Amino acid sequence: MADPSSVSIVIPAYNEAASIGDLVAVLVGTAPWHEIIVVDDGSKDETAARAQAAGAAVVQHPYNKGNGAAVKSGIRRATGEYVLIIDADGQHPPEDGLRIIGALGDYDLVIGARSGETQATQARRTGNAALNRLASYLTGRDIPDLTSGFRGARRAHLLEFLHLLPNGFSTPTTTTLAFIKAGYNVGFEPIHARQRTGNSHIRLARDGAKFLMIILKIVTLFSPLRIFLPISLDSFTLGAAYAVWTIATQRHVTNSSVLLIMLAVIVFLVGLVSEQISALRFEGRQ
Repeated sequence: MADPSSVSIVIPAYNEAASIGDLVAVLVGTAPWHEIIVVDDGSKDETAARAQAAGAAVVQHPYNKGNGAAVKSGIRRATGEYVLIIDADGQHPPEDGLRIIGALGDYDLVIGARSGETQATQARRTGNAALNRLASYLTGRDIPDLTSGFRGARRAHLLEFLHLLPNGFSTPTTTTLAFIKAGYNVGFEPIHARQRTGNSHIRLARDGAKFLMIILKIVTLFSPLRIFLPISLDSFTLGAAYAVWTIATQRHVTNSSVLLIMLAVIVFLVGLVSEQISALRFEGRQ
């Protein structure tokens, strides 16, 4: 179990003046934390002032960089052995932080797994469920909540993967898969998320294409053969079956069969090279 005095709390915040003061105040009264760091990501309101007044150390970005950039700034600024990341919007009950750090030590990363009914809108729940299934397939283990921002980890391990983390909103996804891929112990602690204060900064129309690219990057970065191999096998099976049928009925192999088989070989080779690059990226880390 991690002692609270060894835990740095990192809170990325953007225009969260309505909730940040109360959140920091509750955290201060919950346990003797090593430090509480609020990263003000270029807010236009009084987020920084209210966080500081409540007792937090404040790191300020001169302009809005994104949730991931704020988390990275907080990790760099932290001096505790462990880091507990909490969203500033009031969704995460601060007292649940003690349960998350209670599992640190046995685990290198502990994620606050939200129950399905507490995850905002139906569209958000559906999207998160699809991501959880994809991540479970890529890693070969059950992942109940891939995108939860409420998590605790060893700071030294977070620093290993800091260069992989995007500046946008997929930092939880990347850290979860990176820890599992690297062979670290990853655990999930059930939590009950509350209704957030204010509005979400994620917009489907604006961020949908970015999120699709993030999924593709995740696939190619962490488990490329789990995607490339099935595509290759399907293409080869279809091409071979069509070749057998055309030989039996037309006494020759068509160009379509040849192209499908060639596609299967190319996709497999690309997947094989991607898998080797993925392995080297993690085996060569310090």
